[in-house]
Amino acid sequence: MRLVTYAVDGTPDRLGALDGDRVLDLAALAEAAGADLPGDLLGLVRAGDPALDTARSLLAADPAARPAHAAHRLEQVVLRAPLRPGKIVGVGLNYVEHVEESSRSLDTAKDLPERPVLFSKPGTAVIGPGQPVRHNADLTVQLDWECELAVVIGRTAFRVDEQDAWRHIVGYTVTNDISARDQRRSGQWFFSKGQDSYAPLGPCLVTADEIPDPHALDLSLRVNGETKQKSNTRHMLFRIPRLIADITSGMTLEPGDVIATGSPSGVGAGMVPPQFLFPGDLVEATIEAIGTLANPVIDAR
Repeated sequence: MRLVTYAVDGTPDRLGALDGDRVLDLAALAEAAGADLPGDLLGLVRAGDPALDTARSLLAADPAARPAHAAHRLEQVVLRAPLRPGKIVGVGLNYVEHVEESSRSLDTAKDLPERPVLFSKPGTAVIGPGQPVRHNADLTVQLDWECELAVVIGRTAFRVDEQDAWRHIVGYTVTNDISARDQRRSGQWFFSKGQDSYAPLGPCLVTADEIPDPHALDLSLRVNGETKQKSNTRHMLFRIPRLIADITSGMTLEPGDVIATGSPSGVGAGMVPPQFLFPGDLVEATIEAIGTLANPVIDAR
């Protein structure tokens, strides 16, 4: 399933699913079928497999039986961030070429990390497709991009073994790890990466059954139509099961939490000369089998 959160004609956010060039309203389908379904995507994830199975059944039912108001053309709706996670765990330096790039431009270590490098972003950093990334020139002149595969946790995970990690994943989406490079503080990244609007997320959550190998996905990023990043998730240094095992060795991951799995090379800080985002720019992050997450950059002062 390709699950979304959307609004239409100014209505409150709704739970939906992409069906080609249409968005199907899962709450409307559930009501018509006499089924019980949470009204938002985070609630759906937290309700677990029974709710997801209900959603699949509703989407697989005879289209002729769907109420007319349950379907909208994609161009008629506004997509929101699929969900607002309780926490986002970011992974730094998780692509080999980005390790070299960062050591040259961001004063990080030259050696490959022996364990995942972790940081966090708050839920308040999340924005959805089309929503603006806020550029505050009083705080940064080095606003940067990072296209990353986001893993969405589907069931509570603590001290999870690598071989058991896959069953804790509900699906995947795209995130853009926006970073104010000049706001790192004594080696700490939280303010650099956690400001409002620094975690674009979307455009949809693709359930794990639709992506059998998340380590074989092309990913790319464009700024104003010019490609800046182009790679594949097979180049991750630490793969997803290792990340989940490492994080949950001392931290509980809850349904709806997100792991941002790291960026390939091609960030603005690593270019010669460096390139950064400014008001008026459009940044587009694309991952195969999921879609494109596009966000404008605005002046936030």
